[in-house]
Amino acid sequence: MFTIDENHGEIRLQGKLDYEEMNSYEITIEARDKGTPPLSGHCKVVVEVLDVNDNAPEVWVTSLSVPVPEDAAAGTVVALLSVSDRDSGANGRVRCAVWPASPFGLVATFAGSYSLVLREALDRERVSEYEVEVRAEDGGSPPLRASRGVRVPVSDVNDNAPSFAQAVYTVLARENNAAGAELARLWARDPDEAGNGRVSYSVAEGVVGGASSGVARRPASSYVSVDAESGRLWALQPLDYEELQVLQFEVRAVDAGEPPLCGNATVQLFVVDENDNAPALLPLAGGGPGVGAAVSAASGPVSGALWAWAAWGAPAGQVVAKIRAVDADSGYNAWLRYELWEPRGKGPFRVGLYSGEVSTARALEEADGPRQRLVIVVRDHGEPARSATATLSVSLVEGAEAALAAAGSSSSSSSSSSSGAGLRPAEGGASAASAASATNVWLVVAICAVSSLFLLAVVLYGASRWAPRAAVLSGPGPATLVCASEVGSWSYSQRQSRSLCVADGAGKSDLMVFSPNFPPPPGPAAENGSAGKGPSLSPFASGVQMRAHVACRRVS
Repeated sequence: MFTIDENHGEIRLQGKLDYEEMNSYEITIEARDKGTPPLSGHCKVVVEVLDVNDNAPEVWVTSLSVPVPEDAAAGTVVALLSVSDRDSGANGRVRCAVWPASPFGLVATFAGSYSLVLREALDRERVSEYEVEVRAEDGGSPPLRASRGVRVPVSDVNDNAPSFAQAVYTVLARENNAAGAELARLWARDPDEAGNGRVSYSVAEGVVGGASSGVARRPASSYVSVDAESGRLWALQPLDYEELQVLQFEVRAVDAGEPPLCGNATVQLFVVDENDNAPALLPLAGGGPGVGAAVSAASGPVSGALWAWAAWGAPAGQVVAKIRAVDADSGYNAWLRYELWEPRGKGPFRVGLYSGEVSTARALEEADGPRQRLVIVVRDHGEPARSATATLSVSLVEGAEAALAAAGSSSSSSSSSSSGAGLRPAEGGASAASAASATNVWLVVAICAVSSLFLLAVVLYGASRWAPRAAVLSGPGPATLVCASEVGSWSYSQRQSRSLCVADGAGKSDLMVFSPNFPPPPGPAAENGSAGKGPSLSPFASGVQMRAHVACRRVS
């Protein structure tokens, strides 16, 4: 390690010093002269090696506990570390740190030993693995650094429930779809792994329908099914819009974790209407001239026979009957139009395109015959369009007969509708005809009786109106006040009163003659005159005339 100059005594270094291997040396020096005999002297040289910062710190992982569960509590020890530096003094003092700073940290246990611990909660779905770097730095000048990487994987726990992309799914399905047709596909995401993220689907048991909706209560699983693995939604049976318009149910997604977690989504299945129902004819409106029989509806095109009456000479535009029909479909599929199929051309009747009212196209004439047969086709606006055919027989009768027939038909229609029994066209026609004939007899009798009473009342009124009115004589009695005014009052005589009449008109109420309240003069002449010439007026009475300009009351 050392050499010495034999002439000058300079000690030189010829090897490399290492403080960590040898921090001091003891060198024995001998000095010898050249005399005879030569003499020598000895000394000892101590060489101390000064430390320099030539060693970087060292980091070792002595223990590692991985993977770390994502639900591990804060303070969990992940690894044990040992840190050292061969230098001495400040050169050998080491500082340690972890990068990144979270979610791990270092805790010094004793000199040169550290623990890598968990500071924060982990989330495997956010970060599934950490690369932790432990950095060590000494206190030398310049400082030396060292680092050690630690791989910390995070193990999964079942802490996430399956979640659907939408809370509510809207699915449209056409009615009369085939059984087993795919309606939609649902997908739920579970960020867990392995069994914790394996999802199975099912239809949550629920009841569809009820008394309020008019549909029998049935479980939702009888209409639809969902594939447990793929989430495909299938129809178990054809759907009928007329039975069910909206089907709402829940689909449940459950993972295979322990304990299992689940998520739900609501599915609103709207059934789209198809034009699968033909129009169904109804009986004629009660307000029409006549009603035939109720028409029974069946699947497919429906035909029915109806009949009504019309009066000769009916003006153009008079409503004879109203064809009524309903369609169980909705929207355009239930929008009906009425067309007169037979007779075509310029017939005496026409049909309202959307109202169904059968009215006269012109005035009815005898040349039109006693009966008209109309074939009316009722179509919807579906694609393809469906139709029903109604045959309307219109009997042309006199005006009075039409009124009686209409009244009889109305009574028979009300009785049949109250009984609630549906009639077939042939049976209904016979029953209506018999009921109408029986009712007509009673109507004729009632009309004759009312007419007789009316004529009798007219005769009695005429006799009493135009018969001459005789003088009314009255015997003695109390005076009756007839008129009062500012100039006095007048009263009838206690013995006789007169009512003045005009032969060619009604009695005039504005002229009244009053007799004095004096006894008649004695003598036969007065009696004879009174008896032969009728009642005479005294001079005083004849001079008193007054028009009824004041409030008066006639007393007979």
